[in-house]
Amino acid sequence: MIVIGGGVVGLTTAVVLAEAGRRVSVWTREPAEETTSAVAGGLWWPYRIEPERLVGAWALETLAVYQELAAAPERTGVRLVDGVHQGARLDELGDWAARVPGLRAVPDGLAARLPVIDMPTHLGWLRERLVRAGGTVVLREVTDLAEVPAPVVVNCAGLGARSLAGDDTVRPVRGQLVLVENPGIDTYYTSVDHSSPVAAYFIPQPYGLILGGTAQEGDWSLEPDPGTAAEIVARCARVRPEIAGARVLAHKVGLRPYRDAVRLEREVLDGGRVVVHSYGHGGAGVTVAWGCAREAAGLVPGPAA
Repeated sequence: MIVIGGGVVGLTTAVVLAEAGRRVSVWTREPAEETTSAVAGGLWWPYRIEPERLVGAWALETLAVYQELAAAPERTGVRLVDGVHQGARLDELGDWAARVPGLRAVPDGLAARLPVIDMPTHLGWLRERLVRAGGTVVLREVTDLAEVPAPVVVNCAGLGARSLAGDDTVRPVRGQLVLVENPGIDTYYTSVDHSSPVAAYFIPQPYGLILGGTAQEGDWSLEPDPGTAAEIVARCARVRPEIAGARVLAHKVGLRPYRDAVRLEREVLDGGRVVVHSYGHGGAGVTVAWGCAREAAGLVPGPAA
């Protein structure tokens, strides 16, 4: 069985399948550290993903896994961090919100202790866990499902599914971030209007403080824009003034693979070959990774189903 895509969704799905006893190889165009997942801020929270009625269950299942993985943050990259979602309200969220441990209303929004995932570390840990389970990772670009020599293929290609599956409904939502030297901030903060192309958030990571961000739908540019970067820093500094003087370490851009609804389904091709599609996770791949991986594994024919 071949899983296409080496980001967080692809690797997590491959781990679930391999640990269920399936022979799995991940084919990926680039190493995990060069995927969109590696650029992600890493805060567990449903963002830019639909449909909400399904997302909540996937996210809660994933949350439970991360809470366990947080017992070994140096190895897994998962920590539990306090913070605030400014302007968020429980009555505006789905039923899933009532089941998030410790999520509570505060004067300026919602507060909770949530998983923050150091994505480069976590992706490396997933790859090692896959190999321990007997799986492999192969650097190989796939342009046509017909060229994949396997009776079962799991398509976790993210934005690449646009061409691979002939699905032009999956489209980029560009996210630009600024990584700065952390001036001593140990909590996360988000202020996000889902209808706006700009937001303010900061997320502490072991390697620095991530500042965001943007959500520019249909924008394919991977080049950081200096003006946008300055605006990101300014928005975050209005919340925590010490950010204004923080030394900039890097500029990052990732293209979130957004779709009006995540595609998670089984397709039978001519000749009986099976493709399980799992893509279109928008800005929440890390948030729903384990829930979607287990559902995708259940769509695979044979003993892992």
